[in-house]
Amino acid sequence: MHYNIIFKRIPRAPFFFILPSFILYTGFVIVPSLTSIQLSFTNWDGLNPVYRYIGLDNYIEIFTSKRFLGAFRNTLYITFLVSIGENITALALALALDKVRWFKSLFRAIFYIPVLISGIVSGFIWLTMYNWNFGVINTLLLQAGLESLRVNWVGDPNIVLSSLIFTIIWKGMGYYMVIYLAGLQSIPKDCLESATIDGANSWQSFWYITFPLLAGSLTINFTLSLINGLKIFDQIVVMTNGGPGFASETITYLIYRVAFSEGRQGFGTALAVVLFILIFVLNGIQSRVLRAREVQL
Repeated sequence: MHYNIIFKRIPRAPFFFILPSFILYTGFVIVPSLTSIQLSFTNWDGLNPVYRYIGLDNYIEIFTSKRFLGAFRNTLYITFLVSIGENITALALALALDKVRWFKSLFRAIFYIPVLISGIVSGFIWLTMYNWNFGVINTLLLQAGLESLRVNWVGDPNIVLSSLIFTIIWKGMGYYMVIYLAGLQSIPKDCLESATIDGANSWQSFWYITFPLLAGSLTINFTLSLINGLKIFDQIVVMTNGGPGFASETITYLIYRVAFSEGRQGFGTALAVVLFILIFVLNGIQSRVLRAREVQL
């Protein structure tokens, strides 16, 4: 009886407003996700409506495959360096632009332009710049008399990941810069002025006042850069195709290759499930650490 009274008091109109979105989200996200988990235990090739369940064979193959271990290592390496690089670069740009008095909006727009470029286009741009024969980087080195420094930026397995990481940072730093700029605007000017009066220099003001008060922006940016780094795909497809060999193959690219090029959708969906768990675990650990830092501050 008590529960019936509570239920009658709950307004029903809001549920009707969210119902269309809920139906779409269920149909296009929840149901396919559950179906993917089911298919990860099969040998489905992506076309044949007939398939059989093979238990944990796909997952056993994943964790015993040298190819997956290489892709896993590359994914973590790219994600770690991209997260650090994007946030350091974005924070440095935000601090510099926050001090600019003239043409501030123009400079913000200039640094934000790479964000508006799709991953495919940015990959083509840098692939052209990295070209061994006519790329602008090697051409400038040649004209400067530094021919010995010319390298095959995307063809050398020892530096291909560095080239990809630089491209990804270039494209994404403007997005995180805007978030840091918003965080800088929320810092009370009185705190910085008081520190200056007390004799604090620029570094001390940044380290003891500005940086701690940017804890919220830092949490958001590191969370986003972690997720985006683990899912990186566009630039790899355009610039390296996972090569040379498997030197730049990541988990997302491996999913694409085995599912669509090799016709192993069951194995590909198993890889996708593993990637989801990896993102969930790493993001949970990182969020917990950064949130704890916010509480301490």
